[in-house]
Amino acid sequence: SLTFWVGNAKQAASFYCNKMGFEEMAYKGLETGSRNVVSHVIKQDKVRLTVGDTHLAHSLCTEMGEHLVKHGDGVKDVAFEVEDCDFIVQKARERGAVIVKEPWTEEDKYGKVKFAVVRTYGDTTHTLIEKLNYKGLFLPGFEPPLFKDPLFLKPSGKLNFIDHVVGNQPDQKMVPVAEWYQRNLLFHRFWSVDDKQVHTEYSALRSIVVANYEETIKMPINEPAMGKKKSQIQEYVDYYGGAGVQHIALNTSDIITAITNLKQRGMDFMSVPFTYYRQLREKLKSAKIKVKESMDKLEELKILVDFDEKGYLLQIFTKPVQDRPTGFGAGNFTSLFKAIEDDQEARGNLTILKPNGGTNSI
Repeated sequence: SLTFWVGNAKQAASFYCNKMGFEEMAYKGLETGSRNVVSHVIKQDKVRLTVGDTHLAHSLCTEMGEHLVKHGDGVKDVAFEVEDCDFIVQKARERGAVIVKEPWTEEDKYGKVKFAVVRTYGDTTHTLIEKLNYKGLFLPGFEPPLFKDPLFLKPSGKLNFIDHVVGNQPDQKMVPVAEWYQRNLLFHRFWSVDDKQVHTEYSALRSIVVANYEETIKMPINEPAMGKKKSQIQEYVDYYGGAGVQHIALNTSDIITAITNLKQRGMDFMSVPFTYYRQLREKLKSAKIKVKESMDKLEELKILVDFDEKGYLLQIFTKPVQDRPTGFGAGNFTSLFKAIEDDQEARGNLTILKPNGGTNSI
């Protein structure tokens, strides 16, 4: 599950429910005895998002308040369910990981859960969760939601599970972060690309994807590469105030229905140049795979097609869901980069990049 720290948890949770088809699952706040923090847990199939803020008027002095001032709304924590929390923490500590919070146990009438928190890149953390035969709704302290939004009855978002979570890093920080996962959590390199493979006329990126042993968890780690202009990876780092979670990929078994429904809900997606589909049709003529979906429908919905000799992947990316331009998706990079750069230019941030890190507006 993912935890977002936001300025107004109730309104943020409502956005994801109304625009993306999530529903309220659990709640913790003043009404449940939580005096400092409020959390709304929303779900869609196997996806779990916790959206939280603080009750306290002096919250700017707290970690959460300082995090919001520095970063704005964003993902604070990516939680992993584990089999042996104590063992993982012990091994991570021995390898040099920062343990933000040593293992502790919480319980209610439904059972016990053990937690621990480790720090990864930037101010982002991983909470390790060991459920000790816990039978409750979500986690101890959470109760059923106070309100069920009737708009949930609109067409479903048809989103099934979290596919991967992308972390953006400043230049030259990608490899150390990837090595952190390999060393401390025993992840391995699943895939990588460099700036020779992922670039446009103006900008480029490098990426390493790390995964756990079972490859059920995938964490792409990106960094900007030098180009003529500032890349959207650098734009993220500038506006977020350092490294952080840039975007979350959600898997669907029926992307055409999903995007049709999400667009009916008013979700705003990245567009792509019309030339993309003309070029795609030409490439597919000589490809070893055949796309079974209607190409006209894919073009209408602006869904991208990524393929090799083993098969193909359909994907689409929302526009940033906060005002700070700190999110997008990855894949079909060159075509997508062009679309992102069009949006970036509209914000006045597609600036000429100098080798010393300075920029000139155009």
